[in-house]
Amino acid sequence: MSHELSFDLAAAAVFQRTHARLLDQRRFELLTGSGDAEATLAALAAYRNADGGYGHGLEPDLRSPESQTGPALHAFEVFAEVGPVTSPHAAALCDWLESVTLPDGGIPFALPVTSPSGCAPFWVKADPAESSLQITAITTANALRVAAHDPAVAEHPWLARASDYCLSAIRTLDGRPHALVLAFAVGFLDAASDTRPEAAELLDRLARYVPADGLVPVEGGAEGETMRPLDFAPLPGRPARKLFAPEVLDAERRRLAEGQQDDGGWRVDFDSYSPQATLEWRGYRTVNAVRILQAAAHAQ
Repeated sequence: MSHELSFDLAAAAVFQRTHARLLDQRRFELLTGSGDAEATLAALAAYRNADGGYGHGLEPDLRSPESQTGPALHAFEVFAEVGPVTSPHAAALCDWLESVTLPDGGIPFALPVTSPSGCAPFWVKADPAESSLQITAITTANALRVAAHDPAVAEHPWLARASDYCLSAIRTLDGRPHALVLAFAVGFLDAASDTRPEAAELLDRLARYVPADGLVPVEGGAEGETMRPLDFAPLPGRPARKLFAPEVLDAERRRLAEGQQDDGGWRVDFDSYSPQATLEWRGYRTVNAVRILQAAAHAQ
């Protein structure tokens, strides 16, 4: 790794052990070569419900216990990270998602929240009868990454149906969508490009809404909350990287490395809705920051 991208991995490990939830400790260990897939899956299983979905704060700002669509995207993240190891719980999650999919093939932003304490208002107030491109896109993107090594997910009818919904919804976008919708739509098309030829054309169409510097303020978010190039294109070698000039990505990686705090972890720029969520998001963010920086080092 170049000096410009130097960061303190040992300090990050101390931060995770001191502050992160067990799941993100296990994810960090797996990422840095000191963990194993089974321990990571065991930590994820603590958030699982009998219906095959996930809740209990797996999405830190949605602490209600029932299965929800938001936690599903995080579960798929973990199932992707443990590859090539597979878990039957990944296909079972597809089963659960199929059970809550709406007639147009999308999933709602959230289902009715049974325990709103510590939950962000946007989860509590979501319409369970309306499909959300934002949540369907990021959930399906993560499921597609699982499908790359898990045939049971790749062949599941929910994945094809959700992908069809996302492609159709993106195709009909008229004007720049909300920053999160835009970033998650780009992420879906990036993941879908391996199996859906039309994804490349749609990614080119979305490029008109992504400024050259990759900075898209989040309307309604915290002060200064912005989607940035590495939110759109976190890893090298993927189609979304063509949205940005190399020097823009280099600058963002330097900025990310320099964002490590004195305690070893990274911060997020969005609001959290409970003290616990604040720390949990930092542990989650630290895993993702280290992943991006390690990938950059290996690509050099």
